[in-house]
Formats: sequence, structure tokens, C-alpha cells
Amino acid sequence: MNWIKKTLQLGEKIKKILKKRPSKEDIENSEWTNCCKGPILKTDLEKNLWVCNSCGKHHRISSRHRFDIIFGKNNYQILDTPIPTEDPLNWKDTKSYKDRLKAARKKTNQNCAVLIASGNLGGINITAAAINFDFIGGSIGAAEGEAIIYGVQHAIDNKTPYVFFPCGGGQRMFESPIALANMTRTTLAINELKKNNLPYIVCFTDPTAGGITASFAMLGDFHFAEPGCLIAFAGKRVIQATVKEELSPDFQTSEFVEKHGFVDKVIQRKDLRDQITMLLSILLNKNSEVVSDTNETSELSGETREAS
Repeated sequence: MNWIKKTLQLGEKIKKILKKRPSKEDIENSEWTNCCKGPILKTDLEKNLWVCNSCGKHHRISSRHRFDIIFGKNNYQILDTPIPTEDPLNWKDTKSYKDRLKAARKKTNQNCAVLIASGNLGGINITAAAINFDFIGGSIGAAEGEAIIYGVQHAIDNKTPYVFFPCGGGQRMFESPIALANMTRTTLAINELKKNNLPYIVCFTDPTAGGITASFAMLGDFHFAEPGCLIAFAGKRVIQATVKEELSPDFQTSEFVEKHGFVDKVIQRKDLRDQITMLLSILLNKNSEVVSDTNETSELSGETREAS
């Protein structure tokens, strides 16, 4: 047997092995996920607000999971936001942008990456926004920009604080300059919020980078962040190649960014609700109904947990 036949046979064997591997969809629909000690049941992770009990890693969660944690399960209203022209550039690479949008909507049950909700924290009505990383990497396009601006207008009309949970890699390449324009549009919208003297609180989640960091995400009156999340503009390797120096292992983590003054406080996910409520009660000079360190319980994500 010559080397050509051997190579072809080896190729067929590799194909058979790869076929046996679970697909990306199988992995996403599995009851298991991975963390520091290997496989872990998603139900066990969910009971702890999607935070690993062993290493404390804060896993990525959907916008609705985020609202369930902040407001209580289903104790909020999702607002319908405008959806502009879906594919203004008729983009197509390996597949069309419209097909990517269909897949993302099916996967996340969202019309775009940003969800806006109205709810109550400790007796204080607030407008909240959260980005779902599973929707095309949490990238910002025209629809996401409209949603963010709609949230700002809702906060102004109802005189509520605006609380934002950003994540994502930046502006959406499939919409090119249209996506980039939303860096300016969202920045101007946040400025209008501030002209109305309404608090704007940003809670960074993993990962927040690119045009998101370079626009609305860095304009908060206060910046909170979950432990260990990435907060950056350019990637670590790009910066390292530019400055020609070795960067610290914790570079661009929330703890590093806090140390250098861009984040006010790193807060555990389980404590975010109380910390935001307490801060808003001070800013608005209201008596909040913050849950203290007692054995009271609240229902989150369908499970009962101790409030802390």
C-alpha cells in the first residue's frame, strides 16, 4: 500500500471519529456544563445563580435569568422595543445575516441581543437593560441600539433610574457603519438621561469589550462588576504586542480594572440586588426595602434560596 492510500484511509478514520463527537447544538442542549472540576449539572449551577460553588466562577446567563435574579422570578415586565430593517446591507459570508438572526432568535427567544425590563427594587421603580451574549456574541447592531435608546426614553418618561448589565464583544460586523453609528447614538442617549438627573448604574458582566466599553458601558454614574469578568477595549494580546511588555495575569479582569479606578466595586452576583437597591435609596433619598442578613428567603429562577 502506497502512502497516498494510507493518507486517504487515515482521513476517513478521522472523519468517523469527528462524526461521533457531539455537535455544538448537542452540547448546548445537554444537562451538563463544565467548570473547574469537570462536568457539573446545569440544575445544580442554576440553584447557586449560575455561580460555581468550588471556584466561584460567574457563568454567563441570559437576560431573563438576569432579571429573575434582580427582580425575582417573573416579577418584571419585558418592554417591546423597535426592530428596524433586519439586513440593511444584504450581508452574506458563509451564510446570510438573516439566517444568523433567525438562529440567534430561536436560540435565545429574543428579538435582539438587548432586553429592556421595568421592575421594582426595594420600593423603587427602575428601568433595566441586559445583553445576552448568546445572541451573536452580544454584539450591538441597529436593533440593539434602538432597544438601548428606548430604555433611556422609558426611564426619562417614567423618571426612573436606568440599570444596565452589559456584555459582548462590540459592534456587529454584519451591519458595518450602521452598527458603529450606535456608539454615538447610545452615548447621546445616556447624556440625555443625565440631563434629567436620573441615576445610571452599570454592572459589568463577562465579557464586556470593544465598542460596548467604548460607549454606553463606561458612562455610568457608578460602575459595579461581577468577579473575574473581562472588561476591555482591545484584546490582551494586541496590547501586549503594542507595549512590548509582559502584562499581569489578571490584566483586564474586573479586579484589575477596579484597582485602576474604572470600576467602583466588584460584587458577587448574589449581592448585586441588595447593593443596587441600597445605592439607589441613597441617591434618591428613599427608604428602601433592602433585604438584610436574615434567614428570609426569596424565589429566584424557580428555586428558593437564602437571601444574603
